[in-house]
Amino acid sequence: MPLIAMEFAFRGGTAQDAPEKAGTATMLASLLDEGAGDLDSQAFQERIEASAVELNFRAGRDDLDGSLKTLVDKRDEAFELLRLAVNEARLESADVERIRAQILARIRRDSTDPGDVAQETWLKAAYPGHPYGRRGIGTEETVERISREDIVAFRDANFAKSNLVVAVVGAIDAATLGPILDKVFGALPAEPELSPVVDIWPQNVGHTEVVEMDIPQTTIVFGRGALKRDDPDYIPAVVMNHILGGGTFTSRLFNEVREKRGLAYSVYSYVDSMDHSGVIGGGVATKNERAAEAMQIIEGEFARFAKEGPTEEELVKAKKYLTGSYALNFDSSVKVARGLRQIQLNNLPIDYILGRNALVDAVTIEDVKRVARRILDNGDLLVAAVGKPQGFREGRSSGGN
Repeated sequence: MPLIAMEFAFRGGTAQDAPEKAGTATMLASLLDEGAGDLDSQAFQERIEASAVELNFRAGRDDLDGSLKTLVDKRDEAFELLRLAVNEARLESADVERIRAQILARIRRDSTDPGDVAQETWLKAAYPGHPYGRRGIGTEETVERISREDIVAFRDANFAKSNLVVAVVGAIDAATLGPILDKVFGALPAEPELSPVVDIWPQNVGHTEVVEMDIPQTTIVFGRGALKRDDPDYIPAVVMNHILGGGTFTSRLFNEVREKRGLAYSVYSYVDSMDHSGVIGGGVATKNERAAEAMQIIEGEFARFAKEGPTEEELVKAKKYLTGSYALNFDSSVKVARGLRQIQLNNLPIDYILGRNALVDAVTIEDVKRVARRILDNGDLLVAAVGKPQGFREGRSSGGN
């Protein structure tokens, strides 16, 4: 197909924001396509639209990433627009203020959303005084403090060649691509000036934080420390999580919370590996009067899994699903490029895609039992609840185990 999809990232992300100016990375990502070189914001957007190019930037926790999608016959124009955005973004004051207003509006809107409030509350309690404890988008106070000079300084410190990863998929070969990438990124400094970020594990496990909101349901976010991506037990942890709460309709949490008791429409768990931490977490929303009961069941299932592990049938079904569905991550050029980018960010071997399913197939029931004991422990969780939950005692264990 005559398409080219590109995904790239600069290691760093919102974790590099100064604490008093959280949201700087997000503002930069929002401004990179708002005019560059001799093109103001409107002219730049018109060039993108006329060329049918898709160009996007996003600030994540540990990286600031970008994506490009173009037809082959618009290749040169697309990569030139990318070069301008990365190297010569204008960051004009009027655009800065317009983007600031948009971000502030989003922050105010999120402040009334139970899910966003629960997530923010959980992060603050889990990572006190750490970059992971701050919302990447910032707060009203921090965003108001960010100047154009702060945004320029962030770009200059974070955009460099040694912390850049690139993945390109489609109708282009390596010999053709090489000089193009040199032109796009070659003028960047060799090394970034990143601030060190210390490793940290979720704090306050066993405690509950309650934010009262006058709504009929309580939205709950829960979690505890897990594993970083380079841990040898990471793949067994993925299998474990699928059985516990990641498998949606087949998971234990879904069966116990929804199917048996009808406490919630949805309940889930996930494993998240970051550069400096790891989490097994999840969420549920239920009636205020049944929120404490739901959390007792969830913590009970965490504890039971740590004690008993999975059944052979659960293990077989989980591995079958995880291996069979893996190919769905690569059913488009964009997904392939995104997957290859993440492989590089995770420092995995280039042939990881070919060997990943074999790693899942090799997981034994003893592997899952071991990692469950290691991660889930006694089932205690850090819980953030937003609503008017009955039976919750703020600052104390939610009473699961």
